[in-house]
Amino acid sequence: MSFDRSLLDAYRNLWSNRSLEASSDEMKTLCDAIERDLRDEHTHPRLRKKPEQKFFSAMKRISASGLSDQEKAALMDLHIKVAEERIVLT
Repeated sequence: MSFDRSLLDAYRNLWSNRSLEASSDEMKTLCDAIERDLRDEHTHPRLRKKPEQKFFSAMKRISASGLSDQEKAALMDLHIKVAEERIVLT
């Protein structure tokens, strides 16, 4: 199993209620899912939180999870990368 696949599986374990479309590029699937989560696209528009709040919540959820330290670090790094590249944090 590739590291991208294991990271995607780790994300699925943390956010079991998230449906992830199947794609041959697992890293793109994961980055797209993280972006949707940070933009709070799963929530009604009037109830959405700011990306900063969603980022903080994701960091707390990852750090409190039962994932391995390597998976935690990789998911946190990926959240940071997606936030910096795709989301304008104010």
